[in-house]
Amino acid sequence: MPPSRQSAQQSQSLGPNLVSFTRGRRMGVDVGNARVGLALCDPDGILATPLKTLRRDLKKDSDRRVLRKLIEVHEVTEVFVGLPRTMKGGESPSTVMARDYAEQLAVELAAEDRLTPIWLIDERLTTVSAHRALHEAGVSSRDFKTMVDQVAAVNILQSALDTIKAGQQLAGYRVYPKGSLNSQDSTVYNDETENPNV
Repeated sequence: MPPSRQSAQQSQSLGPNLVSFTRGRRMGVDVGNARVGLALCDPDGILATPLKTLRRDLKKDSDRRVLRKLIEVHEVTEVFVGLPRTMKGGESPSTVMARDYAEQLAVELAAEDRLTPIWLIDERLTTVSAHRALHEAGVSSRDFKTMVDQVAAVNILQSALDTIKAGQQLAGYRVYPKGSLNSQDSTVYNDETENPNV
């Protein structure tokens, strides 16, 4: 059984926002207006590292085509897309943008008969943390824009890995293609008291 299909079945069996750790590479995605930062972890899920920065293509969506190819090449078993909520847990235009991006990615992967699970998880302060880390590392302004998105993706992925390995629930939800049997579960749950399915 392909890793993505196996992982999809296990994720579904545990509920909308609780995942058991199985060996395999995971990917973190930080979606911005101009760029998309990507991060990848080792098969044992120990460390997230920067992978690549894609330039957004709002007309032809070539960035998502490249992303889908990278998911295939690296045999990614799960993808975690950052959901930039406000500090009070509300939504902003960036929240809508990230959600639309993740939903379209799920649709496109399903059209290719790939069941790689896509998750939207709370990414409050990850970009702020990425900026701080790069400033402290003395990164030049020339390299800053390219690296900050990758570092934000690293923070998203590492947070997800640490949460999963600790046996805790993700602050987020699984994204299913619209029209699928599970699409009605695409609701944000921040903790188990809010989640009627847990």
